[in-house]
Amino acid sequence: MGLLLQCLNIKKEFGDKTVLKDISFDVEVGDRIGIVGNNGAGKTTLAHIITNTIKADKGNILWHNKDIKIGYLHQSTYYTQREFQNMIKGDQEEIREFFQTTKELGVNKIEGWDNRRLSNLSGGEKTKLAIAKIWAEKPQLLILDEPTNHMDYEGVQWLISEIEKYKGTILVISHDRYFMDQSVDRIIEVEDGEAHCYRGNYTFYRDEKKRIYESQLQHYKEQEKYKDKIQNDIKRLKGWSEKGHRQSTKKEGFKEFHRVKAKKKDKQVKSKIKRLGKIEVEGVKKPKEEQQIKFNFNNDDDKCGDRILEAKSIGKSFGNKKLFEDSSFYIQRGEKIALFGKNGCGKTTLINAIFKEIYMDEGELYLSSSAKVAYLSQDVMNLDGNKTVFETFGIENYKIRGILQTLLANMGFSKDMIHKKVNTLSLGERTRLKVAYMIMMENNVLILDEPTNHLDVHSREMLEEALENYMGTIILVSHDRYILERICNKVLIFKNKKIKRYEYSFKEYINREERNKKNSVKKSIDEQLMILENKIAGVVGKLSCLTPDMDKYKELDEEFRALIAAKKEIRNKKY
Repeated sequence: MGLLLQCLNIKKEFGDKTVLKDISFDVEVGDRIGIVGNNGAGKTTLAHIITNTIKADKGNILWHNKDIKIGYLHQSTYYTQREFQNMIKGDQEEIREFFQTTKELGVNKIEGWDNRRLSNLSGGEKTKLAIAKIWAEKPQLLILDEPTNHMDYEGVQWLISEIEKYKGTILVISHDRYFMDQSVDRIIEVEDGEAHCYRGNYTFYRDEKKRIYESQLQHYKEQEKYKDKIQNDIKRLKGWSEKGHRQSTKKEGFKEFHRVKAKKKDKQVKSKIKRLGKIEVEGVKKPKEEQQIKFNFNNDDDKCGDRILEAKSIGKSFGNKKLFEDSSFYIQRGEKIALFGKNGCGKTTLINAIFKEIYMDEGELYLSSSAKVAYLSQDVMNLDGNKTVFETFGIENYKIRGILQTLLANMGFSKDMIHKKVNTLSLGERTRLKVAYMIMMENNVLILDEPTNHLDVHSREMLEEALENYMGTIILVSHDRYILERICNKVLIFKNKKIKRYEYSFKEYINREERNKKNSVKKSIDEQLMILENKIAGVVGKLSCLTPDMDKYKELDEEFRALIAAKKEIRNKKY
């Protein structure tokens, strides 16, 4: 297909911090590339340099097609109300395409939305509108920064399907492992200011990186053993040399023999010291371990009753929009339960009702008085930006401050970082800060609303491990399929204006849904084939009564051929 662009030795500094040190890689036309790295590694900075919204301090972006049209999806927090207002204006063809795409994404009737509605968009709606606008513009290069944040399952599936059909080139910055596995075939990892390329999807990259780490670690250990051996040899040879020099100074004996022997040992010592120095300079370096971020949730669950939450025939509407009605369910102590459904189905509304911030229109919602609830909301921008990381907790007790310092260190906050203002933190660092705040609370129930948004993959995996070991109750809202499959042993589904409890894991629920969908498609295809078979039989019956020289025969023959072609196409879909 040919080269689209080349990044050549890109360097970018902010103040005294070097974010990108030496970034070089090629992008070919039609590539599907995932850009990964820890929070703060410089992924979004790199995207801005590629789109020329910021300048590199050194290096170049070499374009092989300067007229290429770029579509850049920013993270949802980037967009303002004015930008969403502008989305529903402009070129009529683009507007039609935009409205059609929003409908496919499950956001309907936006053409009638006023400024008030546009100023109260959910995170999922913001992402979907921004994606629809970019798709309507039909760019040749897509740069998508965290495109699945706040997106529901259906929206993610739509995006995966559209990426598969998309003819241009795609760069995706994402920590969504399932999405990356389905949508990219090459990974560029930004680490320590440099780019490392891997051919394959996200799972291949993680496996390959682990293999390379283990291989390098093994070579490093063997090298260290060899260095120890050389150092022991040097120590032994020096001992022999010193003995030889002592013997060569004595009046009696073989002085010349000892002098020559000592010199020989000195020469061997120099040779081994030189070899050791060469290993230090050119040898295998100790591979860098991934930063260990520890989320340790404590819970005091001894006094908590068996039933944490119970809903009896609850219902809730906003204006003419009914979210759910006549829904009854319960959550037991120690369960890890997923709240799952499309954007806008009422998941966050239910959470708000649990905290009595809003009330049900009908029915009763009961929370056990023994439940001590810690809540992680989606909004990481609601922290006081003028406070430092440490000041956010407002802890004066000296002993507890020590515990907090240890906790923050375990979660990747260095001694310097705890004195930084919150408004200087990345979105991922703010998320970790909010999780730290939860951990400092004594609780037996965790309510987590999109906890992996903005977290890098390593942090996500560490959080999952902590939640897996947590002995309390978890109510989890997420569209991250990996965390739902790993953590949740029960499911509350928001569907068809009902909330329904399922007595099996999220993974089992998804597997059943996908089987049902396949069976439904198969049934639909079988029905279509049956209709075509009947039509073909009818045409054949009519043809048998005619001769080839008749005009009606030719007309029916063309219809017969078209029906056979349609049947072949449908059978290909089936098999």
